Amino acid sequence: MEMSQLLNISGLDVSFPSYYGSIYAVRDVSIVLNPGEVLGIVGESGAGKSTIGNAVINLLEPPGEITNGDIVFQGQNISGLDDKEMRSIRGQKIGMIYQDPQTSLNPLMTIGSQLLETIINTTDLIGKPAIKKAIDLLEAVGIEQPELRFKAYPHQFSGGMRQRVVIALALAGNPDLIIADEPTTALDVSIQAQILDLIKSLCRERQLGVIIITHDIGVIANIADRVAVMYDGSVVETGVVHKILTTPEHNYTKSLIAAVPRGDMKLDRFSSIDYIEGGHKEHKRINLESHWLGRKLKQDSSEVAISIEGLNKEFIIKKAVLPRNRVYLKAVKDVSFSIKKGESFGLIGESGSGKSTIARLIAGLTIVDKGSIKVFGQETANKGRNKEVSSAQRDLQIIFQDPYSSLNPRMRVQDIVAEPIRYYKTTSSNSEVIQVVRDLLNHVGISTSSMMKYPHEFSGGQRQRISIARALASRPKILICDEPTSALDVSVQAHILNLLKDLQDEMNLTMLFISHDLPVIRQMCDRVAVMRHGAICEIATTNSLFDEPKHQYSKHLLELMPKINF
Repeated sequence: MEMSQLLNISGLDVSFPSYYGSIYAVRDVSIVLNPGEVLGIVGESGAGKSTIGNAVINLLEPPGEITNGDIVFQGQNISGLDDKEMRSIRGQKIGMIYQDPQTSLNPLMTIGSQLLETIINTTDLIGKPAIKKAIDLLEAVGIEQPELRFKAYPHQFSGGMRQRVVIALALAGNPDLIIADEPTTALDVSIQAQILDLIKSLCRERQLGVIIITHDIGVIANIADRVAVMYDGSVVETGVVHKILTTPEHNYTKSLIAAVPRGDMKLDRFSSIDYIEGGHKEHKRINLESHWLGRKLKQDSSEVAISIEGLNKEFIIKKAVLPRNRVYLKAVKDVSFSIKKGESFGLIGESGSGKSTIARLIAGLTIVDKGSIKVFGQETANKGRNKEVSSAQRDLQIIFQDPYSSLNPRMRVQDIVAEPIRYYKTTSSNSEVIQVVRDLLNHVGISTSSMMKYPHEFSGGQRQRISIARALASRPKILICDEPTSALDVSVQAHILNLLKDLQDEMNLTMLFISHDLPVIRQMCDRVAVMRHGAICEIATTNSLFDEPKHQYSKHLLELMPKINF
């Protein structure tokens, strides 16, 4: 290995022993990383990207093991070190940013306590200097009021803010190498740009080596120097980012890049990859006129599906006995808009701007402080569970951001999808319930042979399809999609978004689409509202907003949108 190389992975094989023999998650992978360089690793779910990162820090899930190859870090072969020897390397020399901030943070400890614990264990700082470093880290990753949020718990942060805390934790030990596994998955474009700029500046100033594992080609285009494309456990193509993205040689790389949503123009459908994630089938169209899903649906006289006027919501972030000493966060400030029947309406803005809070207020999951919410003309804000409100809320279903936590891990898929049907008593026949579940799963591309499986037996993309099937089970007229594809790679995202487009056409669904991914919003929505600090800055048709934004903040967001030269 050359002395200038920070990391040299050569001929790496990682296998998982099973009853039927060894299953290789990574096969014959060779990667080189130099100080001050950013290497991107892209590929679909299950390609082996995260396995490489876990192998470097010796945190492979049992019974996974390195069966061949070497991992040389700063001139030392670390592939054979035991757990005790690796403790002096993890955190202090190699930092790790994990994909899911909810599982990376201890829900019983404050953010400050977790940062201090890491700082004390990986540096010589204690007491006030450690506290100052922790607050400086929070500020560096873009968390407002860091001194106040230092004392908050993870559940008091949005998904994007939790991810920023995880990044701060990875930086706490001043490592020489950072392995970032989907570091910007939950972040909007402005914070994503801030985090990527932070990583780039650290990389250049401290000659820090960075491996970014991501499904976001835009992130790779904006930060990486070189990229390795993985498929089925192997690296199929590697090289300088610009060359790989503009003139890819491997067919898989070509189809992967073609599946990226475009921000410069609107297309009827997303390009899909020949390989279908998880072996699922594309959704089978049902003749809805004769099917249970399309029968006896009452037609609403109102042409407005959702109408919101003067909506307000605030949360307490600092409790105190005296009201004047309490600190409140105004999450939603006097918001008004309407969504026409059959329309796709987008909400964009930074993490913490109030997008998801509005979704929860509309769905009745959060109490409204002030304002009106009407679903097909029926007032639903804080009206309890009377018959009219229950009917209106049945017309509305949510597809949540995280398919991992939105499905009950102790229920089989059949029961998960059947639950809304049984709850709303839309049919009393158990045989018809099972038949509808089968049809719904087929409709979203999940094999009916998987009905008796549990959620953990599916990939992230398959779980999101199950979530969509469950949302359709109550025969809704409105779907609220809260970041439905943020955790999915581009190929699976293309399948899910094409599926949602098809379902909207077939069932005349009204959609409220919340996303920080601006190219996805351009492809999916008819009109868009831009939010900042709980208020709406601008509402416009999608093409008008993207081509000629009026508000200064809208222009700012669009300037930050990752640019890929196709």
